[in-house]
Parts: sequence; structure tokens; C-alpha cells
Amino acid sequence: MSDKLENKQYEQEYSEDSFWDKVKNFALTAGEDIIGHALQLYYVGVDPNTKKSDKLKIYGALGYFISMIDAIPDITPIVGYADDLGVVMLIYSSIKSQITEEHRRKSSEKLRQWFLKKS
Repeated sequence: MSDKLENKQYEQEYSEDSFWDKVKNFALTAGEDIIGHALQLYYVGVDPNTKKSDKLKIYGALGYFISMIDAIPDITPIVGYADDLGVVMLIYSSIKSQITEEHRRKSSEKLRQWFLKKS
């Protein structure tokens, strides 16, 4: 996703509604790891204190996650979300310093709701 043109394509795929549809419908299939990181990216992305350049990276990664057209189709058993996780983790690591305790808390709350965890 280093190519700016490709990144722009996935930025255009992103919308808040499509993000929530994807994570709600595929949370159990995609798994807690990718959903947790995607949620943290989402909360950093909607934070008004986040730099615009970081928001664009986040929306590109989340657009890729949402998109049905990616390197490995999400319907492919076992490895279908591997490319999504790779893209999400690449951007996650580049904006990690911007993730606040509030972002983590909101993400954890959603994960507990969806994965029925107690903690």
C-alpha cells in the first residue's frame, strides 16, 4: 500500500458506516486481533486531535480492510484476513504514538461487547 494512487483508492472505499458494517458482520470471522487494531485505528482517525496526514493513512488502511477487492479475498478460509491484518498493522505501527488510553479503552469496550469478554 505504499503507492499513493493505490492508497487513494482505498481512502475512497472508507466510510464510517461501511467500517461499522464490516466489523459488526465479520468480527468473529476476522478475529479479535485485527478487529482490535482496526478499532484503535478508527478511534484515532475520528479524534479531532489527530493530524490530517495520519487520518489519511488510517482511512486508507480501513478502506482496504472494508474493501471486498484486496490481495487475498476475505472469504478465503484461514488466510482471508492476513492481508487486511498486514495493512492494518503497518499503519498501526506508523501511528502508534498517537494512540491514547481513551482510544484503547473505547476499543476494549467494543471488543468485550462483540466477543463477550469480561475484564
